[in-house]
Amino acid sequence: MEQQQKLCSHSRTSTSKTKRKRRSNSDFDVNTTFSLLLAAVSTPRNPYAASLIPKCLAELHFALLPHSPHPLQTLPSSILSLLPLLILSERQGIASRAAEIVGAASLLSLRMNEVIASADGVVRALISTLACSKRRVALAACNAVMDLSTTSFGRESLVEFSAIERLISAFLQVSASSAMSVFIGTVYIENSAILKAGFEGDELSISILSAAIVLLNTCYFKHLEKIPRYYLKTFLTFLKKQWIEVCSKMMQINKTECSWQEQFEISNISTNDLAVCIFRLSISTDQVSRIFPVKEVKALLGLSGSNFEEFMLNHWESSPCLMQKSSTTINEEADIIGSFVGSITSIKTNLSFISSMLGRLVSCNPIASDELDIHNFLEEARNELGFPLIYQQDIRVLRTDECLKREIHFFQKNFEPCCFKGPHFLKLNDARKCEEAFKEGYTIALRGMEFRYEKIAAIANTLASLFGQPSVGANMYLTPPGSQGLARHYDDHCVFVCQLAGSKQWTVFSPTKMCLPRLYDANEFPRCSEVESPLAVGRQFLLREGDVLYIPRGFLHEARTENNGPDGSSLHLTFGIEVEPPFEWEGFVHTAVYCWNWNDNPKQYDTLFGTMSVELLHLAIWLISVSDHNFRKACLVEASFLPSDNNNRPDLNQKTIFSRLIDKISRESNFLEVLAGIKISVEKDEDPFHRMRWLRLLNVDGKESVKEDQWIMPSIGIRDLLSTCATHREKVETTFVEVKSRFCREVRFENAVECYKKLLERFRNVRSQYTTGMISLHSITSD
Repeated sequence: MEQQQKLCSHSRTSTSKTKRKRRSNSDFDVNTTFSLLLAAVSTPRNPYAASLIPKCLAELHFALLPHSPHPLQTLPSSILSLLPLLILSERQGIASRAAEIVGAASLLSLRMNEVIASADGVVRALISTLACSKRRVALAACNAVMDLSTTSFGRESLVEFSAIERLISAFLQVSASSAMSVFIGTVYIENSAILKAGFEGDELSISILSAAIVLLNTCYFKHLEKIPRYYLKTFLTFLKKQWIEVCSKMMQINKTECSWQEQFEISNISTNDLAVCIFRLSISTDQVSRIFPVKEVKALLGLSGSNFEEFMLNHWESSPCLMQKSSTTINEEADIIGSFVGSITSIKTNLSFISSMLGRLVSCNPIASDELDIHNFLEEARNELGFPLIYQQDIRVLRTDECLKREIHFFQKNFEPCCFKGPHFLKLNDARKCEEAFKEGYTIALRGMEFRYEKIAAIANTLASLFGQPSVGANMYLTPPGSQGLARHYDDHCVFVCQLAGSKQWTVFSPTKMCLPRLYDANEFPRCSEVESPLAVGRQFLLREGDVLYIPRGFLHEARTENNGPDGSSLHLTFGIEVEPPFEWEGFVHTAVYCWNWNDNPKQYDTLFGTMSVELLHLAIWLISVSDHNFRKACLVEASFLPSDNNNRPDLNQKTIFSRLIDKISRESNFLEVLAGIKISVEKDEDPFHRMRWLRLLNVDGKESVKEDQWIMPSIGIRDLLSTCATHREKVETTFVEVKSRFCREVRFENAVECYKKLLERFRNVRSQYTTGMISLHSITSD
């Protein structure tokens, strides 16, 4: 009765014709407002409730805004408890205002945002209202969702209550009846230029789209698995259509600034956000098996049947090999990228395809070699994903000067110290200049082709499986007549050169001694000028269409095209078999030490000296590998070409190779040499264990990987390790010899294989996810 009297009294006052000054915010009493709202919602049939609720909500909303004279610092739980009912009101004025209150309160503070995110009823009501047929209500709810999602608390709560599914469903319904156009422009935030996407279309569609992308880009893949695949794929199809327009317009921006067209609504979506969302959705929805049958890839390389075994025994990682194809053989490789290359004749007569092709490609952000969580990559690359091609990283336009014997870049002036200010993004004007460069004798070299085209990715994946590695890289080289692109050099990975069109003359030089350069160890191996001999005579290989040339890592090589003739120009792909540290034989032995120490090392060695001795054993293995190239060879334990029984081929029997390496460690690992190696590293301020940091990724018995910033080896630090070894030399040496001897006697090949397989699978999974995401950003160019 008392509440009804208050309600009637307040309503009569508010409807009085007497002009009264609006109550100031300093007079606003949140407790009184709660009492009035409670009375109103408790008596919905009271004629005064209809006007009182909107008035109370308007005053409450105003009190939450920053420009209010005395803004509220928090929203009482009493008010919060009424909001679900108000948000779900059938009156759109009440429902929309209640949603606006949630949004405003979410922005008050981190604490208030967390409180609202924890209010299940409020979050559920907001999400439910996203699909409201009343556009005003749906728009207010969507804006509130955006405000709530400004913190991780809010995003987690929204995702947990299926906000993504509801947003996508609502978007598909709303966008079906409205067209949308995209535009991009530059927005400056804290002196940083950010490309934002602007949309011309329905305001509600744009708001829902923005909210959906925010949540999609911050959730985990396990949440996406709960959403119907149809929703995700349909939404992805829409985003890809927008991405085509974005890529086209990005290439046309040649100035730093770009003004917005008035009819376009500036959104919170950056071009990077759009790229990340496509990347994520592609990983969640992609079910394509990008792999060719091994038999077909062997045939493509000219290594069918017994030829492959002969190649592995006599050429793999030891000598170059030319696999020729007859002119009547169908050139399978040429079909890989035939959609944009065509024949060599079309290259010579129509160079416009170069700018057309480059204009549809985006930069492939590098991913750390030991990154095993795609979420980490996306978090680090989120502000860079989807940019145009970056010179040097993705593309090079260069030629080798015949007299100077050095490379000259067409865009050289952009990399002079006085001019270099950051990445050189390839814009439309630059792409057209590449056509001019080709006419002037410059080679166009594109990296990361396996991330841009489905068929190339499939071949690369099969090659990785064939040689038991996580991934294989692919580059493309287009060279005009009478020209040399790259100067004489060697690679830190084995290469299969596949001649797709035209011809090219290759010269390959054998090293004076067998030494396999390691991936990423540029400082370990000498420069070309230091290993070249004035008297060196290389082997000549003329590659014609369909031919394949294998060049082992560490072999100097160079190539040039003929001056004239129908085969003057050349197009070839290279597939690089990149042997990463964990997947060399040295890496396999480190894995064996790790597994033995985890499973079989007796407790008596679980002491400071015992732990140190295991770490010293790792270092001893590395020191042996420096001088013995057998430890640098690719481990083929998981190579798909290996037969189940190869005892008659000891050079291909992986267990036999492992036994030989263990024998070498048993005979040659020496405590004094290890101690000397540590001393040299300390003097040079180097970390000899840095190359082994991937050991933290090993997973034994479900043990989680150690984060890089938490991983320490040696456990007491390199300087303390040296000091302890020097102080307790006799004791440490005795323990080291015991640990080494027990390891060499007790280590089991099968245990190491099991652990090795798990690590390889984890590497392959994240590379597969990365490839899927990148290809989705290039799908407009795929067949």
